[in-house]
Amino acid sequence: MQDTAIRPATRPAPRTDWTREEIAALFDLPFTDLLFRAAEAHRAHHRADEVQLCTLLSIKTGGCPEDCGYCSQSASAESGVKATKLMDVQAVLQSAAQAKDAGSQRFCMGAAWRNPKDRDMPAIIEMIKGVRQMGMETCMTLGMLTPAQTAQLADAGLDYYNHNIDTSPERYEEITTTRTFADRIDTLANVRNAGINVCSGGIVGMGETRADRVGFIHALATLPAHPESVPVNALVPIKGTVLGDMLADTPLAKIDDIEFVRTVAVARITMPLSMVRLSAGRESMSDATQALCFLAGANSIFTGDRLLTAANAGDDADAALFARLGLKPMEGEEPARAAKAERSCAGACAA
Repeated sequence: MQDTAIRPATRPAPRTDWTREEIAALFDLPFTDLLFRAAEAHRAHHRADEVQLCTLLSIKTGGCPEDCGYCSQSASAESGVKATKLMDVQAVLQSAAQAKDAGSQRFCMGAAWRNPKDRDMPAIIEMIKGVRQMGMETCMTLGMLTPAQTAQLADAGLDYYNHNIDTSPERYEEITTTRTFADRIDTLANVRNAGINVCSGGIVGMGETRADRVGFIHALATLPAHPESVPVNALVPIKGTVLGDMLADTPLAKIDDIEFVRTVAVARITMPLSMVRLSAGRESMSDATQALCFLAGANSIFTGDRLLTAANAGDDADAALFARLGLKPMEGEEPARAAKAERSCAGACAA
């Protein structure tokens, strides 16, 4: 049976005034009630049988001066990841072509930088233009941006910019000390002001409390406009990183599967128009857990065998899971274009 979303013209503007108390109440719902509400929100705005396939490529690996406790690419981590230079443009485009052949709709490119140097921008621009010419959506994550750099990315036609807030504002400085939560929000504002779709989410399972997960969702759901894409990652503990070593010593700090699904469901309810991406950590999840995440409103995944430096489930495993669940890769209008149409409609509906 096909699911058809309600027509855009009838959709009210999504709320951006959620309180922490309201979000905490969602987390506290009986699990089946929460999933029912999330599935309703999902089906009201998205096809329930379609999942967007995305591919992530590390275009510059390791040597990052930031000290993010979860990241194997930090120069302060003892993870064995070696620093590389920015990839050649043609090599990136070859990887993008392979991703498209494998069914990906969006090609995401990540560089381990605190912020890009101006000398790197011409190559970045070529990558964006080349991937767009293939008919794929483009996404970049390059660290913090200046308004001038953001304008360059917009002029090149970048569809999405990823800049995760990682965790709650209160816990942020426990995860990263080389930048502030406000720095992240400033870059998101630059991206939004330039007309680029925002991709912003975070990581759960870093030893945080449920109150931190509430704060994380609250920070995203109360932005002036919701991110068009919200990745929800489960921490992949990597030896040699602060959090990887911590969780090796205190395994009970790892988030359980039901709580992870709850987080996905609350993200879907509070940000109903967003693409909610089931991101890192899938390779260690059971098929049943992933199925619950799709039921809870996740409608985007990363495909392929690798995510930057961490393992991923792989195309064959994803195809087999989709076949078992009756899911299919997303078709039709590119989500990036649809997202811009949604924003225009939401503004008109609110006016």
